[in-house]
Amino acid sequence: MKLTVEKILNLDIMKKAKVRTGKDMINNSCVQWISVIEMPVENFVRKNEFVLSTAIGCGHDTELLKQYVQDIIDSEASALVFALGRYLFDIPKEVIELAERRNFIIIELPWEIRFANVIQDVMHELNGLHYKELERSEKIQQRLLKLILEGAELDEIANFVQQNVDCPIAVTDRKGNLKGKSKNSQSFIGTWNDLVSSGVIPSTKPLSSTHDPMLQKIKKVEADQHVMLQLPVIQTSGDAQGYLYVILPADKSKDEFLTQGIVTVLEHAVTTIALWLSRQNAIEETEMRMRSDFIWELAKGDIDTWDHATARAKSLGYNLKVPYVCIVGFPENLKKLFQKRNQDYHSFETWFQNMIRYIEEEILYAVQSLKREVMVTTQEDKLIIFLETPVDKKNENANNFLDLVERRLRHLLPEVVMSWGIGNYHDGILGFKESYQNAQAALDIGRRKKGSGYRMLYDDTRIDRMLLSLADITEMRDMVMATIEPLVHYDEQRSMDLIGTFTAYNRHHGNVSQTSRSLNLHRQSLLYRLRKIESLTGLSLIDPDDLFLLDLCIKIWKVGIAVEV
Repeated sequence: MKLTVEKILNLDIMKKAKVRTGKDMINNSCVQWISVIEMPVENFVRKNEFVLSTAIGCGHDTELLKQYVQDIIDSEASALVFALGRYLFDIPKEVIELAERRNFIIIELPWEIRFANVIQDVMHELNGLHYKELERSEKIQQRLLKLILEGAELDEIANFVQQNVDCPIAVTDRKGNLKGKSKNSQSFIGTWNDLVSSGVIPSTKPLSSTHDPMLQKIKKVEADQHVMLQLPVIQTSGDAQGYLYVILPADKSKDEFLTQGIVTVLEHAVTTIALWLSRQNAIEETEMRMRSDFIWELAKGDIDTWDHATARAKSLGYNLKVPYVCIVGFPENLKKLFQKRNQDYHSFETWFQNMIRYIEEEILYAVQSLKREVMVTTQEDKLIIFLETPVDKKNENANNFLDLVERRLRHLLPEVVMSWGIGNYHDGILGFKESYQNAQAALDIGRRKKGSGYRMLYDDTRIDRMLLSLADITEMRDMVMATIEPLVHYDEQRSMDLIGTFTAYNRHHGNVSQTSRSLNLHRQSLLYRLRKIESLTGLSLIDPDDLFLLDLCIKIWKVGIAVEV
């Protein structure tokens, strides 16, 4: 439903008008505005504007008139009407040729016909169309809201939008995953899914320059043989939570398609889809909280019967009939990353939750690739993962899983450093608690022993757990500190790292040359440090018993005491 140049020419006021150029275009040229414009044009003419002019200031200068017409054409006006009789008596041949080359409509109107009367009649037609369009727009909006209230699926909403824009519709999330589609979009869907599965999302291009805020949001997308228009679905956070795609037929250009009525329908559509996604997100967040609470209760051992656990697991979509081992992950440097790039977020908590969500999505992707069951939650800034694993290959399976997760994270979040602890499998409902405690212990020991960015298996922590047990004995702690406290204080005051020097010396079995090379120290500097260690501790580095005592004390201190001090 649109007003064309042909319909305007059929008005009584325009009976004496004469079309000089663009006769083939009058039935297709849409009119949305009408105005009287003289030189200079600049940016005063809008697209689809019906321009009236007397050619004042340029009618007697062919070159100026030609430039004026060129500016009107460049503004994508619908047509240009010249009133002949005072400033312009005949349209020059050069101007006619220019308009014909650009397939642009120029109309002659006798001087005695008042522009005010033309504007009045054209505005009457436009207002009538606007009123009808407004009625149609309100009906579409009401129907879309009704669909939301009735709990309609996204496919049903897409079908309704297709009926009103006469083009297939698809809706995706922000990563390009398909969420809804209309009935006639099958050929597009196959192409799109292939692109998304291969990790290639087509790039977008802006539409031609426009001052319309709605049109500025619309992007053009080309994928294989399909040309689409992309509209962002914005939620209250201000971020695009998804996209509405309109698949244009091969015989229809975006300019022909994007009438004001179509733009209004699409605007209502993206608002409705935003409401649908908000409702869906609320449902999903509730389910996520229920799943998270269930997993955390399993990890803490708060569920003590299989019947209770199985019933809740089934309602949440989990399968407890397969064996699980626990993996605990800790993102080491998120606060530092936030401080580097916090422009787009108001708080660390919001940014942290977004980053954790990305990591959880990559965990779920890795599990899908391995075809395993998984349960994931985030508690106390740590990721707790229960991964299905064959009991006879639990470590191999967990390592393969983490290899895949870390490859994905290096690609998508290359600056994030993750530390991991891997527990053992344990039978029974309380086996989840035991496996979690194993994984937590492995994580803690790995971070103390190796630093950040490593993974530690619980089976590889036997010596460290023994040392931790020794560190819990008061008499042993006193002995450890009495032995190495002079070294600790000296290192703090002089930054000489005597403890690290002894560790390297002992690792190289007392070989001074190998130790000095590993520490990048001059031989005499190393010997000075070794003598300083002996003088501070009162122990001899050539006495096997003294070496054993000092090595044991340093290991106990590193594992169980240094972190607390």
